[in-house]
Amino acid sequence: MSLAAVASPIAVVRPRTDEALLDNVTRAFVIAICFWGVVAFVAGVYIALQLAFPALNLGLEWTTFGRLRPVHTSAAIFAFGGNAMLGTSFHVVQRTCRARLFGGAPVAWFIFWGYQFFIVMAALSYVLGVTQSKEYAEPEWYLDLFLAVIWVTYLVAFMGSLIKRREPHIYVANWFYLAFIITVAMLHIVNNLSVPVSLAGAKSYTLFAGVQDAMTQWWYGHNAVGFFLTAGFLGMMYYFIPKAAGRPVYSYRLSIIHFWSLIFLYIWAGPHHLHYTALPDWAQTLGMVFSIMLWMPSWGGMINGVMTLSGAWDKLRTDPSLRFSVTAVGFYGMSTFEGPMMSVKQVNALSHYTDWTIGHVHSGALGWNALVTFGAVYFLVPVLWGKKALWSTRLASWHFWIATIGIVLYITAMWVSGIMQGLMWRAYDALGFLQYSFVETVEAMRPFYIIRALGGLCFLSGALLMVYNLWRTATSAEPEPQSAVPSGPAVAHAAQ
Repeated sequence: MSLAAVASPIAVVRPRTDEALLDNVTRAFVIAICFWGVVAFVAGVYIALQLAFPALNLGLEWTTFGRLRPVHTSAAIFAFGGNAMLGTSFHVVQRTCRARLFGGAPVAWFIFWGYQFFIVMAALSYVLGVTQSKEYAEPEWYLDLFLAVIWVTYLVAFMGSLIKRREPHIYVANWFYLAFIITVAMLHIVNNLSVPVSLAGAKSYTLFAGVQDAMTQWWYGHNAVGFFLTAGFLGMMYYFIPKAAGRPVYSYRLSIIHFWSLIFLYIWAGPHHLHYTALPDWAQTLGMVFSIMLWMPSWGGMINGVMTLSGAWDKLRTDPSLRFSVTAVGFYGMSTFEGPMMSVKQVNALSHYTDWTIGHVHSGALGWNALVTFGAVYFLVPVLWGKKALWSTRLASWHFWIATIGIVLYITAMWVSGIMQGLMWRAYDALGFLQYSFVETVEAMRPFYIIRALGGLCFLSGALLMVYNLWRTATSAEPEPQSAVPSGPAVAHAAQ
């Protein structure tokens, strides 16, 4: 097989029927992406407003910030992002392997409905106050066991599809998806090792204690970012940008270097969350050094994604899917520069525990994860529902600009708020006493909390426009005349 064929998902796909490729399950995942995305964004806007207007807690235990915040984070990461990963991986692996999903419809639907059940039960447990209080790993032991069963089934279905593939080469997107699935399984199982108080009880105690528990938690927490929110979404990038652009991946060799270096380095970066704690200093320094090294493979992937558009830049004017995906790659590059910088101890001394971290997290979550998901969904809906194009590219353009403005408002407000917060905490008067009380720092941050809520409201409004546009696309007989989605032929050569 030629390198050009290997480098382009366009070249290796053969037409097959929807029934043969289990596209009904992928459609269900697309619907779940849209639903849970709106839920996550609504929850995010509401808790952002709670920080600016505390009366919105309503005086009820179920609606306090502490109960709803994990609902927002889990809905954004695991419900919205998780359905995006599962749905797109099913779509991609079948087409790039030219093989039906291993296990067929029963396994695919079991994964879909089992995952939705887990999401609903986890959200209910957070609202009711049943949680093990681990960041990004709040569900108690019985839900952790249930998710482990779903995830192992997902691994078997994906790995089985690769094994029975009819395409000799494994396309690079599948390598990223596979790394995401295997590593998240390992992280989930190890971090959630716990001892239940009773078999009938809803409470458990972690198997680890003290600084070992903190180290295990942030080994999990940062690699949930590294593999769930990075590796899996890079698999999405490596498929949907070449497909939408009608171009092969800019450099397939660079994509392989990107993969192996990212996989090796990311797993060591977790200790940078524990600077200036009881964690041994050598472990903190190790996390910092590996975090800084991560900048190189991350930007290698960003360059590969952007340069894939060589010869197809004009399509950014007409293809909403491509516009979202390429902008997402830009945010990926920005957040993967900011993260290593914030892992440096001297910078971390100012940034840690401040809103700067919140701004950094959301530049990645909204700018990278959400935008690349929107790009994939805008590409998938016409394909899966058998339409020639989106119902309205105009609405998609409105979504793009409203969402982008919302992201900029959000992250700049948190950057300014966080740096100001850190400086106020470190300010001393002439006698060596703290110059500002904690309440004074909170009061100073309030205007920026309002700006953040406005940014989140913009992002939510754009998502609602997308849902309406996709619904009209799926149900309308013909798209609007201006809704042309260009499709380019496979290209014969890939740059090296």
